[in-house]
Amino acid sequence: MSAPLADRIRPKEIDDIIGQRHLLGENCALRRIIESGSIPNMVFYGPPGIGKTTLASIIAAKTNRRLHKLNGTTASTQDIKGIVGELDTFMAQNGILLYLDEIQYFTKKQQQTLLEYIENCKNKLIASTTENPYFYVYSAILSRSTVFEFKPVPPEEIQRGIKRAFDFMRDELGEQLVIEDGVLEQIASGCGGDVRKSINSVELCVMSTVPQDGVRTITLDRARELSQRSAFRYDKDGEEHYDILSAFQKSMRGSDPDAAIHYLARLVEANDLPSICRRLMVCACEDVGLAYPQLIPIVKSCIDAAMMVGFPEARIPLADAVILVATAPKSNSAYCAINAALEDIHSGKVGSIPRRLQNKHCDGEDAAVKGQHYLYPHDYPRHYVRQQYLPDALKDAHYYEYGDNKTEQAAKAYWDSIKK
Repeated sequence: MSAPLADRIRPKEIDDIIGQRHLLGENCALRRIIESGSIPNMVFYGPPGIGKTTLASIIAAKTNRRLHKLNGTTASTQDIKGIVGELDTFMAQNGILLYLDEIQYFTKKQQQTLLEYIENCKNKLIASTTENPYFYVYSAILSRSTVFEFKPVPPEEIQRGIKRAFDFMRDELGEQLVIEDGVLEQIASGCGGDVRKSINSVELCVMSTVPQDGVRTITLDRARELSQRSAFRYDKDGEEHYDILSAFQKSMRGSDPDAAIHYLARLVEANDLPSICRRLMVCACEDVGLAYPQLIPIVKSCIDAAMMVGFPEARIPLADAVILVATAPKSNSAYCAINAALEDIHSGKVGSIPRRLQNKHCDGEDAAVKGQHYLYPHDYPRHYVRQQYLPDALKDAHYYEYGDNKTEQAAKAYWDSIKK
């Protein structure tokens, strides 16, 4: 029993794999490819513990290829060359299937070495990664491969694997297992879609329970103790990080305080205070903006308080700020205005600053009209006078549109009454 339980009961047939019905169900493309016996080079993309390695082993067996497993964190180009050297030998008569786990850790040069390997039709590559392959896998490999996305397994499907794992442990130990109500559901919901983690949790539950008269009673409290934090998956450098931040900001922008608080809780659990603060300030300025401009210093104050007290208390002012941003009126008028102005700048629409606005008080000899002729608005009724501020090349440009919220419409009414 030295190997983990997940390895001891690893499926040998496609139908025994838990989840991935979108790939392995009847008439699905990947299943049809495997059953044909003629497989392409493939990239398996998805979170850990959901069957990528297991399926690679099954494919090797189904196609009668010699399976070699390498890990991108430890493998070298010499390892690959050594595997290629087995071709056309007695050990690899039908070709080789190289399963390269965590390919994202291979450098570009190491990945380029794989090209020579996969150009030989007797060699097949299955690379797996937990990161988006379009960001981390060399494009020449992707062009020669088919990408399949593996997804976290739903709790109701994981329960089937958990039950099988308990049955296996009962037979292996030769003892009776009594499983309290709710144990299967707790482990299934607590593993975050990771089948391997759920099965290994079963082993921990069994081995940490002392038998009484040959009976081990697996309690709900024990299952909860061993799986309560398993569902949370977060990597500050990985795609999951950016997905959560994106959902966090979009929930505030979409005025859904419940969703915004949920994603805040994930970020709090990950102790990612800098990311929370940055997204809060961006959302307050970009999405609430001029509809409720007083919110910007309020959010800044909440962030300052959070930075001052640190976690766990920081969650309180952060929650205040998140709910305020989510429930505040929204306007992106300033955001659109600065983007439109920058677009003109980037396209070369700049022009000279009008003479009346320049920071000088004398004219050169080449000036056709002498004098600055700046009109000081405070010298005029209601502190306004009409004059051109934009360069001549942009004198008719229009960037800012008043938002349809109470604050900006009040400002519009005020200036309409004056400027007209």
